[in-house]
Amino acid sequence: MHCAPGGQTGDNIDDSYGYPYLLKSQSSQDLISEVWVKIAGKYKGDPVVIGYDLMNEPIAHYFADELEDLNHKLFLLYQRLVRDIRRIDPDHTIFLNGSVWSGNFDVFEEIIDDNIVYEFHKYWFEVNQDAIQTYLDFREEYKVPIYIGETGENTDEWVTDFRILLDNHNINWCFWPYKKMNNTRGIMNFDEPQYYYLITKYAESDRSTYENIRNNRPDITKVQMALNDFLENCLYKNNFPNTRYVKALNFKTE
Repeated sequence: MHCAPGGQTGDNIDDSYGYPYLLKSQSSQDLISEVWVKIAGKYKGDPVVIGYDLMNEPIAHYFADELEDLNHKLFLLYQRLVRDIRRIDPDHTIFLNGSVWSGNFDVFEEIIDDNIVYEFHKYWFEVNQDAIQTYLDFREEYKVPIYIGETGENTDEWVTDFRILLDNHNINWCFWPYKKMNNTRGIMNFDEPQYYYLITKYAESDRSTYENIRNNRPDITKVQMALNDFLENCLYKNNFPNTRYVKALNFKTE
């Protein structure tokens, strides 16, 4: 879940109110459990589904002064969710993200199930052995699989170097994202609509008063054209590959 009930991260990516309230709200925890149990009930026995990735990037780095407590609360929630899902689906793999944008594995106080993949995300760093050593150590100590569920957003050269490092250590990976608009840092690309800049300009404008909102409001006809063109341009048939990025991932370009 990117937007878990109550918010698991405490930043804009989870639609929360600036704090990971999920970890302190019993009603939110009851709801996330209810949703995952329903998902597990729908897909149990389905071989097409690899598994369940419970929540994205819990706990932002802003809460470092209470990280130990939040980590413990997250671990307890993970315990509950795994237990509740296993009552319905004993077979599918469960993916658990580390805390602090998925990078901190201190949250995993113990191994709670024998079919879990431990997931980390990592961006914008110097590619070297030290960058992944903590995850390799975790894998070795507990004899469990690890996986990088998000990385990328960098140059083709950086992507090449990091992909090779991951491959050399048998770490499966997912470079994010698959598709971007007017941007080469992804596998596929599509053109930005003519009037799309009006949307971003409005989003960046001063909207602190209703007067400012009215004064900065863009031409609604052009905005609608931009949104319609966005939906058309992002269709796969209108995409084109970033061949150097594809090559960096060692994928075939034909």
